[in-house]
Amino acid sequence: MSAAAVVVIAGVKAAQSLIIPFLLAFFLAIICSPVVTWLTRRKVPNIVAVLLVVVLLVGILVGVGAIVGGSVDDFIAAIPGYQNRLEGLIASSSRWLEQFDIDLPSEDVSDYVNPGALMNAFAVGLRGLASTLSNAFMILLTMAFILLEASTVPVKMRVAFGEGRDLTSNLSGVTHQVQRYLAMKTVISLVTGVCVTIWTAVLGLDFVFVWGLIAFLLNYIPSIGSIVAAIPAVLFALVQHGVGTAIVVALGYVVINTVFGSIIEPNLVGRTLGLSTLVVFLSMVFWGWVLGPVGMLLSVLLTMIGKIFLEHSDDLKWVAVMLDSGRAAQARLEAEEEGGGE
Repeated sequence: MSAAAVVVIAGVKAAQSLIIPFLLAFFLAIICSPVVTWLTRRKVPNIVAVLLVVVLLVGILVGVGAIVGGSVDDFIAAIPGYQNRLEGLIASSSRWLEQFDIDLPSEDVSDYVNPGALMNAFAVGLRGLASTLSNAFMILLTMAFILLEASTVPVKMRVAFGEGRDLTSNLSGVTHQVQRYLAMKTVISLVTGVCVTIWTAVLGLDFVFVWGLIAFLLNYIPSIGSIVAAIPAVLFALVQHGVGTAIVVALGYVVINTVFGSIIEPNLVGRTLGLSTLVVFLSMVFWGWVLGPVGMLLSVLLTMIGKIFLEHSDDLKWVAVMLDSGRAAQARLEAEEEGGGE
């Protein structure tokens, strides 16, 4: 079994260029399927409902692309100028430290803080995002076919596995939980991105839509995503306006992420996630290694789906328990004690 798992993982890693668009299409289909269901219940033909959803998504993508695309191009073009500013800032900081008899050789500083590497890392990330979005047509087309086939899945499962009531019920439960998590997480991430855009615009930063987009995307990564999203914005605030503005930008990120990540999101999402913090981190590392940056964004969703399937398996439920957070494990224990008491 272990050898088979290694072969499968190696195959997934080798075929990531094919698998990533399918995964994105699959998750978009999960998000959009309630809308299609709502339309079909109102006598709209299934194919028309799917086409309406696709047209709506195309409109959203075109609008976002028009707003963000120009900012991303300008951002990449302006990187050399910001790189020079950052190098100048490092040099002036070294001279300031020398006044206090703290001597930092410039070559040592450049070894630890490489402005070119930092700027190029941002550029590579944005180009990777642009490359993913360039497959939007294939992603939307695949999503449309998934939505068209979704209504036939229960029938096919009954034919393939007999009545298959447990299997059908498990699949329905998994889909419902993933839809709920994705819907709540998308709304919270969108509001977070909008707040970051407004905050950075008020403070006069350049490329505010880029910071909003980064905050929106990385908010899908629990715990550390919001922290990573703040780093480039704070760094550019430091380069563009100085230390004071950088501190204010950082405080804004802290407030936004505390309100949405620590107060609002737990109340809305509740225990839907239920993953250990260590599992979240390790899943991000693993899926990032297998599927690249997109794998990091989808890591929690992929791990959560696997955990939900494990929970519906009598033989492997213990694995799902080991993936639980402490709160979720305690809730399981209390539920079992209440059930035993009855």
